[in-house]
Amino acid sequence: MRAFRYRLYPTKAQETALLDTLHLTRELYNAALQERRDAYRKAGKSVSVYEQMRSLPEVKAVRPEFKRVHAHVLQGVVTQLDRAFQGFFRRVKQGVTAGYPRFKGQDRWNSFAFKQVWDNSRGTWFGPGKVLDTGRIYLPNIGNVRMKMHRPMEGKPKTLTIKKEGNEWYAVYVCDAPTRPLPDTGSAVGLDLGTTHFLITSDGEFVDNPRFLQSTLKKLRVAQRSLSRKKRGSKRRRKARQHVASIHRKVARQRLDFHHKAARTLVNQHDLIAHEDLNVKGMGQGNLARSIHDVGWGQFLNLLSLKAADAGRRVIGVDPRFTSQRCHACGHTEKANRRSQAMFVCVSCGHEANADHNAAKNVLGRAVPSGLNGRGQPHAVV
Repeated sequence: MRAFRYRLYPTKAQETALLDTLHLTRELYNAALQERRDAYRKAGKSVSVYEQMRSLPEVKAVRPEFKRVHAHVLQGVVTQLDRAFQGFFRRVKQGVTAGYPRFKGQDRWNSFAFKQVWDNSRGTWFGPGKVLDTGRIYLPNIGNVRMKMHRPMEGKPKTLTIKKEGNEWYAVYVCDAPTRPLPDTGSAVGLDLGTTHFLITSDGEFVDNPRFLQSTLKKLRVAQRSLSRKKRGSKRRRKARQHVASIHRKVARQRLDFHHKAARTLVNQHDLIAHEDLNVKGMGQGNLARSIHDVGWGQFLNLLSLKAADAGRRVIGVDPRFTSQRCHACGHTEKANRRSQAMFVCVSCGHEANADHNAAKNVLGRAVPSGLNGRGQPHAVV
């Protein structure tokens, strides 16, 4: 499954219709959630997703404005709520912290979806989301919306999500596309992830950390201070809040673009990529939280695994313990081996190397026996 995201340019009338759809779908989500809560609290009964879907015609009869929303969109809202409850019950059974599904405020609801856009029996568009020859897409009850199709779509489109980000609208198609395996290179590489350098490979390549958030902090502080001085509920505060959000959005997009390019380079050059299986969530709660969130290891590793699966590569996460204290030359492990952040000198054999480069070699060494010759199992395969 591959996602294709395109920018939309609706007219004022079309944007009003899009906002109305967002408002109605959010209202339906909250009402469906309230129905489930009341049914369980008052009668001890659980309302299923199918019962709520069967009641949608009754909703349209009582509230005619819901007739302007496509049936697939309304069904998708109920399905989304059901997924939230499934995730809640799954976490409860696992014994982890489980947050009960919450009501959605206006700022927490920014998309709606068509669950089917392709007719498999006819091999053509089902209707909603159809891409027209005029460079527009058809959205029921909204119109033909202009779309910037900057790259061709691959495979069969399955679903379409209309998403609002700030003042911008996007169409996201999820397509069932074939994989694109790359020719073998015979190369394997280990990665040591850091904050000084974004990553260091076992081949000795150092990729600098761009620190997108750090470089924007001064501008962000000014915008946030301006926001704090505005009166709550005023138009000026709303504009200031949108300005702060636009800065965060730009940082996130810069980071995403960097991660895409770094992951693509690694996947193109290596058959096997080994990395430390880090607890990114736990590390993001410590003293270096801002730096760790800025570097974005979790997003990068997720993109790396997706691109590797598409290209027929392997990504292996290995146990990160003592990779920075173990000598790659002789195997001696001791805390004193690492003299500083950058210097590694083995107290046993005297081997000297860059500390991060030595760690990257250890990461590759832990993955190669299970990743290349098939003996045993890797610590984790993403």
